Amino acid sequence: MLYRLCMVLLCNREDAEDAVQETFCSYLRAKPVFESGEHEKAWLIRVATNKSRDLRRSLFWRRRADLEEAEKVAQTPEERDLLEGLLRLPDKYKIVLHLHYIEGYKIKEIAQMTKMSENNVKVHLFRGRKLLKLELEEEKEGAR
Repeated sequence: MLYRLCMVLLCNREDAEDAVQETFCSYLRAKPVFESGEHEKAWLIRVATNKSRDLRRSLFWRRRADLEEAEKVAQTPEERDLLEGLLRLPDKYKIVLHLHYIEGYKIKEIAQMTKMSENNVKVHLFRGRKLLKLELEEEKEGAR
């Protein structure tokens, strides 16, 4: 799950692997105590998201969309188009769309994991779907 999240945020297998590895290193260093398995999962998601963002801010990271990686993950042309559209969205929309539609989390759970209000998560889902729809429509028109 963490790898898929980092993959959506970073668009590159190697960078996603680095972010996940750094997440587990942080886990081992911090040795946090959790109230439940869900609390632990939320902590890991938050740290993985932050590590991905840190990696994107680093001097050595250059923005790219590794479409070959998208082809490996997607099984059908429709899934590939959808994934490519998702990868082009801003992070704030990518994260909530990924957690909701791919990982299957409810809005309340996403709000707790991302430290956003439920209304803010709903807004990000709405706007993210709208942007994704526009991306896919533009891609269809460009293919004609």
